[in-house]
Amino acid sequence: MEDHNDIKLKEIDIREIASKIASHKKLYALTLGIAFVISTFIILCVPRYYVCSVKLAPEPTNANMLGNISSLASSFGLNMNNMSSQDAIIPEFYPDVMESVDFQTNMFPVKIETKDKKIKTTYYDYLNKYQKLPWWSSFIGLISGTFKKDDKNDNNIVNPFSLTKKQNDIAQLISRNVKSQVDKKTNVITITVEDQDPLVCATIADSAMIKLQQFIIKYRTSKAMIDLRHAQALCEQAKAKYVKAQETYASYADANEDVVLQSFKSKQDEMENEMQLQYNNYQLMTQQVQLARAKLQERTPAFTTLQSPTVPLKPAGPKRMIFITVVLVITFLGTSVYVYRKPL
Repeated sequence: MEDHNDIKLKEIDIREIASKIASHKKLYALTLGIAFVISTFIILCVPRYYVCSVKLAPEPTNANMLGNISSLASSFGLNMNNMSSQDAIIPEFYPDVMESVDFQTNMFPVKIETKDKKIKTTYYDYLNKYQKLPWWSSFIGLISGTFKKDDKNDNNIVNPFSLTKKQNDIAQLISRNVKSQVDKKTNVITITVEDQDPLVCATIADSAMIKLQQFIIKYRTSKAMIDLRHAQALCEQAKAKYVKAQETYASYADANEDVVLQSFKSKQDEMENEMQLQYNNYQLMTQQVQLARAKLQERTPAFTTLQSPTVPLKPAGPKRMIFITVVLVITFLGTSVYVYRKPL
């Protein structure tokens, strides 16, 4: 038993390892120095980026009718509100909405300005012309295709149904920079934007939040808006018929003011009744318009902004010191393995 323990201690002899490290100081100095220079050069070539997040809570579409059962279900990650929702697009689908081509192309014309005030343009042109790239990006081809010169087919017209190569690449870049997620328990929407400029980062976060709100409002009120427009059209028609009946009645009454024949009075009464009928119809349509407007207001969701966009003060990455430290640690361990296994 003692021999077995002695063998283990012999296998892991810290003094021997320390002795070998001390005897190869020059090798460690060389490898660590090269690793430090290379890692520093690499990480300094990677542009710094900033991150801005916003949080908002949309108004639920239906009142919670399940009481304590819904609260109990939420503790298991289930959302009972969505089970009874009449909306086809529930909050869990909002990240998919932000990844759609329509949403991405809507971000193209957003006006941005960098923190140093040197660049003031649209978000599309900013991503197309003013992005900093590491020198090796052209070789690995991950992002370089996004920043090629305009081809002959590229123009200022954006058609989400048929994007040009440049427009499609910019849309994909926006998809990587602008992300969102939804808490299944609370339906809180978190929008996160990553960009190389802090002011642009906050501006895009605010614009993305507003455009998502506009989409949700447009979706939830689309049917009510159609009903309102239909009611307004019927109301306009009813008003036109009433005005016409009123003018006809007034003209006939003025032209036959002194006539006492019963036939003329019967005709006048008939026209007066027709005018009254058109007036009643006009009043009914006016009420329908008011009801449609109330329904539209009822369907318009309200949003509570839990976290507003703010200009980040410090870059979120890359973590330069961590990167360099990790590279040095890996180099030290690799060199130690080489020295330990190197025959004397």
